Amino acid sequence: IAEWLVKNVTYRPHCYICFTWDNSVRFLFSDRQPFPRWDCFYWQLLQTLRNEARVFVFGCFFSLMQRLTLFTEDPDGEYPSQDVVWEKFEKAFIAAAGLITHAPVLRDYYYKGLDELHHDNVLYLELRSGLSRTYELDGTIHDKVWALKTFQEVTKKFTGDHPDFLGARIIISVHRALTVSEVKAAIKEAIQLQKDFPDVVAGFDMVGREDSGGTLWFFREALSLPAELGVTLPYFFHAGETDDDGSNVDQNILDALLFNTTRIGHGFALAHHPLAKELSRKRNVAVELCPISNQVLKLVSDLRNHPAAVLMSEGHPMVISSDDPSLFGTTGLSYDFYQAFVGIGGLKANLGTLKELAVNSIRSELINFISFMSMFSCSVLTETLNTPHITLRIHFY
Repeated sequence: IAEWLVKNVTYRPHCYICFTWDNSVRFLFSDRQPFPRWDCFYWQLLQTLRNEARVFVFGCFFSLMQRLTLFTEDPDGEYPSQDVVWEKFEKAFIAAAGLITHAPVLRDYYYKGLDELHHDNVLYLELRSGLSRTYELDGTIHDKVWALKTFQEVTKKFTGDHPDFLGARIIISVHRALTVSEVKAAIKEAIQLQKDFPDVVAGFDMVGREDSGGTLWFFREALSLPAELGVTLPYFFHAGETDDDGSNVDQNILDALLFNTTRIGHGFALAHHPLAKELSRKRNVAVELCPISNQVLKLVSDLRNHPAAVLMSEGHPMVISSDDPSLFGTTGLSYDFYQAFVGIGGLKANLGTLKELAVNSIRSELINFISFMSMFSCSVLTETLNTPHITLRIHFY
């Protein structure tokens, strides 16, 4: 999708670019030249820049791709530590935001993403999104309700164009660099949004680098809010995406389970915690394994040494996730399935290994679906499970 952003979206009219002091870029669609701001002193119309500088045209694609992805010919040299690669990782998100949050682009971007996944035979999606404010050409700002309605509309259109696609939902996410009061406000908002869009909002998560953000225990006052209010807001916590064994961040694994997380995002540190491992297995809480992400972000260099190899050998529930494939130069899930099969599965991995990973993802979603439907009456649950749509899913299992 990063290539599509550069080759398609940056060629659209009214696209402005600004080169920042830290060698990054910002984009903004505007019907007039944007005003300077703290990180961008001079905005240039990208189309004019391409027309005036022929040399720039040839180097533009590679220059922008470098700023929107982690592509490099020398990963060890360019990213010597986790701090360096995470800084570039988060810069790429910020750089792409000005393109993706433009309202017309957001619709196309989301449809393009669904199409890319469908081409890879992915038939259901749960997408983590912060639902950033979306803007129009004249500067009009849309709220999160607008974003969810757009998500709903595009999903409906895509399922209409591809009847075999089963649907998509959003896990509302906030960055763990926020304050406790900000996260509390975000959770209150997520509760209301799930009430208003029960078929769209799957739950809530906290994203961003665990080693530099607040721990789940730090946000305990905010995360306890749904239980205090007597409402259900499923959690899908990123937890254990760290190799700092024994640190406070490392304890996120156990705290995620104490807060009844539905799945564990990454779970790289889970193998180091026997109690948490036993508890997650007993509750059938699947680990969302992201092999390429873990390797690119320097948690492990050789996937044969990935802690998930232990979990896999013990039959721990595990699903495959692509994390942020656009930034890593991959598409869909096939690349991550391949890495998990060849690198983590070991020499004894076979077709049954792949089948188990695929079935786990379906089983995990079925459990999530039943948990979601349990908020309604049993008669609704029975009726829903007897619909052709759900029967098709069970038949696919």
